[in-house]
Amino acid sequence: MFTGLIEDCGTLKSVVRTSTSAVITLNTALPTESLMKGDSVAVNGVCLTVVEKGAHSFSADVSPETFSCSTLELLRPGSRVNLERALRVGDRLGGHIVTGHVDAIGTLKQVTSVQNAILLEIEVSDACSRYLVEKGSVAVDGISLTINSVKVNSFDLSIIPHTLDKTTLKDLRPGSKVNIETDILGKYVERLMGKKPATESSLTSELLAKHGFL
Repeated sequence: MFTGLIEDCGTLKSVVRTSTSAVITLNTALPTESLMKGDSVAVNGVCLTVVEKGAHSFSADVSPETFSCSTLELLRPGSRVNLERALRVGDRLGGHIVTGHVDAIGTLKQVTSVQNAILLEIEVSDACSRYLVEKGSVAVDGISLTINSVKVNSFDLSIIPHTLDKTTLKDLRPGSKVNIETDILGKYVERLMGKKPATESSLTSELLAKHGFL
């Protein structure tokens, strides 16, 4: 479990592929002496397991399924990545609950400067956008962010200078692919109310209000 508050921007050192999977090694400023084999680390929002570590690096296995469902496949040596260690009991939950399980791959559609902020518009599928709400939370490449507005197939974010400086968001350009994890609470509500996912759901604001969610 993670919070979406990025601890370090590491860099991909190497990718070693086998017939069934791959091992990636990342350079990091995180205190690797505190990492243990088997620990979870979110890499651009993808929960990976530490299998080896060095003085300033660690390695993790990546399965074909993880490659196919995330942007890790697009990384090359030197690529910067957002890193966050797993949440410990008693830590402050400064962002929101992030599982490290990517729901979809989004595409950066537009970047606009507005005073001291940067507005990002990210294009996503209908199946993903249904779980996005205005002023709700979303994880983009592992970063906990607040949604400004939701459109038919995209959503807008307002990025403050601190977030831009401390994450890989400043590396993105229109057309860049990003990992999207929607707020897990919406998915649980849908499941508990017996609704089918994707295009078959009839979840409405009236139904939520009737059952005490609004």
